[in-house]
This record gives sequence, C-alpha cells and structure tokens, in this order.
Amino acid sequence: MKALVYTAEREVTYRDEPEPDGRAGDALISIETVGICGSDMHAWLGHDPRRVPPLILGHEAVGRVLEGSEPGKRVVLNPLITCGSCDYCLGGRQNLCPERDLIGMYRPGAFAEQIAIPERNLIPVPDGLDSTRAALTEPGATALHAVTLAERSLTRPVSETRALVIGSGSVGLLTALVLRDKGAVSVEISETNGLRRETVLTHTDIPVRDPSTDPLPDNGYDLVFDAVGGEVTRNAAVSAVRPGGVIVHIGLMDNRGEMDIRRMTLQEITFIGCYTYSPLDLRVTLSKIHQGALGDLGWIETRPLTEGGPAFNDLHAGLCGSPKIVLTL
Repeated sequence: MKALVYTAEREVTYRDEPEPDGRAGDALISIETVGICGSDMHAWLGHDPRRVPPLILGHEAVGRVLEGSEPGKRVVLNPLITCGSCDYCLGGRQNLCPERDLIGMYRPGAFAEQIAIPERNLIPVPDGLDSTRAALTEPGATALHAVTLAERSLTRPVSETRALVIGSGSVGLLTALVLRDKGAVSVEISETNGLRRETVLTHTDIPVRDPSTDPLPDNGYDLVFDAVGGEVTRNAAVSAVRPGGVIVHIGLMDNRGEMDIRRMTLQEITFIGCYTYSPLDLRVTLSKIHQGALGDLGWIETRPLTEGGPAFNDLHAGLCGSPKIVLTL
C-alpha cells in the first residue's frame, strides 16, 4: 500500500509500505480522509521522542471498513487505544489509562491507504456527513473535553462567562465554537498569524485579535484556554484571567519557562491540564458536527495524501491560513 511516512527530522516520504498486520479484534479500514495534527508537526520537527522514524503518522481519520463485522460501513477512528479494564477506563477516563496507545505514535498511523485498529475504536459516521468534516471529530473532541473540564471548575455556568482562546489552530478554533454553542457571554480568539486571523474572520463571527498590536487586557476573562501551550502563551493566560477564573492548558508547544504561581495562588486561579478525550466526547462531537452546531466548517483545506510533504512545510512556515489541512485518498 501507499503511505506518507515520517522518515527523518523535517521529512515525510510518500512510498510503498507493507499492508497492515492486524491483531486479534482488529478491523481493517480503508482510509478516506485524515487531518494533520499539531502533534504530527511536533514529530516532524523531531520534538517528540515517542514518535521514532520511520513511522506512519496520522490519527484524525475517517475510513470505510474492509474487514470486520460491518464491511462497507463508514467510520471515524478513535485513535486512543486503551486496556478497557483499569479504574480509569471503567470510570470513563480512558485518556488516562496507564496502558494507553495512539495510532501514529507507537503503532502505524492513518497517513496510509489502510490501517488496522481495534473494532471497538470505530464510530459510525452519520448518513449525509462527508468524510472531510467528519475528520474534525478528533480535534473537536479535544476541544469539547477541554470545555467540559472547565465546566467542572467554574463557579458559574459557561453561559455566564467571558472566554478567551489563545491560538486558532483547529483545536483552538473548535474550542471557541464549542463555547459559542454553549452560549458563552463572549468568546474571543488571540492569534499572531495574520492568515489564520483572516480565516477566522471570513468563516466565523468570532472576534480575533493580534496580541502583538492589540494586547490582551489584564483580568479580562473568566475562562482562558491555551491552545498553543508555549511559555509566552502560558504567561499571557495567567495575566488575562480574572481572579477566581479558570485556565485550561491544551497545547503542548514546549515545556519552558515559569508561571506567576504567586498570582495564581493569591487570586485562586484554577489551572487545568487537558489531554485528548473520552469515547463519549468523540461521539458527542461527531453528532454536533453532523447537526451543524459548530458551524459549516468551511475553513478546512483539503490536499491529496501525495502532497503531504509540502503541506507539512507550509504549516511550519506559517503559509497556510486554514486551521486544518485534511489529506484525502
């Protein structure tokens, strides 16, 4: 089969690869669409020691069952593979399973014509939903999970909050759209990339600002999501949140720097780490996408899998205005 393989730092190669070698309980899936995630970019840059080349990356995928109990069925892949029997799995927090695995990390991913994955990780695609939009289920579930975590710590409902999202990649923009769907009083996005700002303004009604020319107000927001996860954005989040407010940290750009822990303590600011999602988050997100609750999603850009190499280069250079490139087969 053909696949886009991470072969070296800043290099992906479209080449022949062996067909998937499935395990007991796996289904064989023909991939139709697969998004490029920020974590794929981190691997491509050589910043993720968990992803060792040569490796087929990609985990935001939609395909059709070739071999399994329901041949021909279109499905979204839940890329997070867990044991199913630990306390975390049984308690609905599969994302914290100590034996968790992810396609495109330690096992082959979905930048390929085919993939083998446990059949329990397949979610049916609703009739009438195209595979390109369905490919946003995984990043959308990350956004939904982040907002759900915030809801547990807020003293008032999301519908009474002023919210800020730092970063308008797909997870950041989808977080803003989830907040809008939940009725937040106001939602703003902070984004330094001019092409991304233009895309947000063209395809949504969410205000977006350039923090380099329009600084974020101190104590301006009840709820702040850092969808970048860098030293600068973490400090910006701590400054922007109000006393008693909540920060949700989603991005994983770097692990550098310090935060103003004194301010966070004296102002009772809650800081929450957020990692992936639960199976239910994925199902709810797919339903919301199908219902149109997150908008028409016209900001997606599609490219063929054969052009995956240039897509990685464009994303790294900041030349892509779309928050999400979805590769098609």
